[in-house]
Amino acid sequence: MDWLARGFHGDMAYMASHGLKRARPAELVPGTLSVITARMDYLPRSTPDDWTTAELDRLQRPGEGIVSVYARGRDYHKVLRSRLQKLSERIALEIGAFGHRAFTDSAPVLEAELAARSGQGWRGKHTLLLNREAGSMFFLGEIYVDVLLPTSTPVQGHCGTCSACITACPTQAIVAPHKLDARRCISYLTIEHAGPIPEEFRAAMGNRIYGCDDCQLVCPWNKFAQRSPLKDFDPRDGLSGQQLEELFNWTEAEFLQRTEGSPIRRIGHERWQRNIAVALGNALRRGGDVGPFLRSQADHPSALVREHVQWALAQTN
Repeated sequence: MDWLARGFHGDMAYMASHGLKRARPAELVPGTLSVITARMDYLPRSTPDDWTTAELDRLQRPGEGIVSVYARGRDYHKVLRSRLQKLSERIALEIGAFGHRAFTDSAPVLEAELAARSGQGWRGKHTLLLNREAGSMFFLGEIYVDVLLPTSTPVQGHCGTCSACITACPTQAIVAPHKLDARRCISYLTIEHAGPIPEEFRAAMGNRIYGCDDCQLVCPWNKFAQRSPLKDFDPRDGLSGQQLEELFNWTEAEFLQRTEGSPIRRIGHERWQRNIAVALGNALRRGGDVGPFLRSQADHPSALVREHVQWALAQTN
């Protein structure tokens, strides 16, 4: 409630619209007595051992558009929700019919806090959940059940004096340990925020066009991050290592086709181009040969995209 009172949720009205239902599972799903939490690793199968270094290196290639690792494959909502339902069915085979409802980032559920209290890990200073065997590169899901289960024991935190995530955040969105101002977060700005991106954050976005992994890439615990055995999270063509101009040039039809079944689709084509326009401006400032392309988009039909293209054209090295 304090986080909401400070306005840290920005445009995410849904974070405030359900009151305390987030903290009271039985008010969201009447009859709930216990919550089963689950995690699912998402690093692609082909991820190299030095993957954090490889990802950080992308930031030094300003002409390349960076999509957050989790979003390069299939929409995790679909994958995890399906598996939670299968788990529920297997439980029913053992104990008989029971009331249950599965969630994954899809309802007023305090996922990270429930996972921490159930012993899945501890909340890092970036607010994400950390696990000693898996870092933070995993999705969370829950099954609310009407069965009284033994409670798990929470684990102790193991961040110590480390503040690498706080230091690494390009926009200083982690305003204090365990406190995130979403309005400053690049993931929020590129995904949740619908309007113009505040100019004070545009340069710091670099070539990140959907999400941001920086606080996780510098976390020492992610040397233990696990690869997913599922092909669902393998990178799709065009979402890893692609040049900004090529991504910007996707027509709306091509955007919809390439992002079918992907979490990226929900931001829509206009925001996709808005984000890339900012990245192009940052590439221009760093000496990239993108000026002619930007000038060709100066009269873009979308007022939102056009504003960001004009900002990009004003960036010089």
